[in-house]
Amino acid sequence: MGYCIPVRIQDVAKLAGVSPATVSRVFSHHPNIRDEVRSRVVSVAKAHGYQPRLSPKQRNVVLILPSDQIYPIRNCLEMVMLALTSELPRRGLRIEVLPHDNLDRLDSIQFCAAVAIGAEPNEFETWPGRFSLPLVMVDRQAPAGCRNVYCVRSDEMQGMDLAIEHLHQRGCRKVGSIIYGKPGVGNTDARRQGIIQALEKRDLPAHDALIHLSADDNYVEIIGKLLQQDIDALFCPGGNAGIVTAYALSLFGKQVPEEISVIASEHLQFSRYATPSQTSIMQDHKALAKTVANIIESHLNNTVSDREFVLPYQLIARDSVKY
Repeated sequence: MGYCIPVRIQDVAKLAGVSPATVSRVFSHHPNIRDEVRSRVVSVAKAHGYQPRLSPKQRNVVLILPSDQIYPIRNCLEMVMLALTSELPRRGLRIEVLPHDNLDRLDSIQFCAAVAIGAEPNEFETWPGRFSLPLVMVDRQAPAGCRNVYCVRSDEMQGMDLAIEHLHQRGCRKVGSIIYGKPGVGNTDARRQGIIQALEKRDLPAHDALIHLSADDNYVEIIGKLLQQDIDALFCPGGNAGIVTAYALSLFGKQVPEEISVIASEHLQFSRYATPSQTSIMQDHKALAKTVANIIESHLNNTVSDREFVLPYQLIARDSVKY
């Protein structure tokens, strides 16, 4: 069309057959805009790379959440959300929640930053071409070389080492592990690598028969196989592993921690209420939320920020590991 980037509001108005004032109203969510006009303006703006100029008072942050009810990760998601919905408003940032399957709506709303929780990096490789605003990915790596895309994640290697060290200090010498997830998805591979390194560093067995990847549906079967290996401890990071592990061990008649010590990921509604209460590892959600807010404020203030922030896990010692 012969327009250079950045495209002006007047250009979008001319192409859409409306006035510049109408374009402005579309992107400020004016209620008296017909759906057909709104759709046409948004379509033209998207096709020509138009990005509405933000007011200095524009402090809306979009939280992008998984679309499906993925229950094994809901507890982690809820803990991250709880921390963000406490920290961001404290900084004067308003929150809008958007499901992952409705990302096209980003082209028709005004926001100063977005935060994607638990999304895969390849889903946002085109972000710099669509938006000049920052995207903060939580609990995932940022796509390589993507401008304005940041990541805040926990140190999986340190977290796995923290758990194995605790078991080792308490006298456990044969640790079985079940990592929630599939190869190549999320943090599964990093956790597996971290567990292997932690075991090998302490001269503990680290062969494949002791380290499994799984979804909840076959935890019981895998735990049965691990018990046949004469393990004295179970480490099960991710998902609802703590709940399922407690159930499986009760089926096999194993006493915790007298016969089997257990460490899982923290589950707010279960870990400390289990019998016995479960030792767990947990991401530092408050520090995570503060870091996300710092990145957004740095971008709004045109100051330089690092692209990646890696935070340590915490270990909560309770009664499921022997003394």
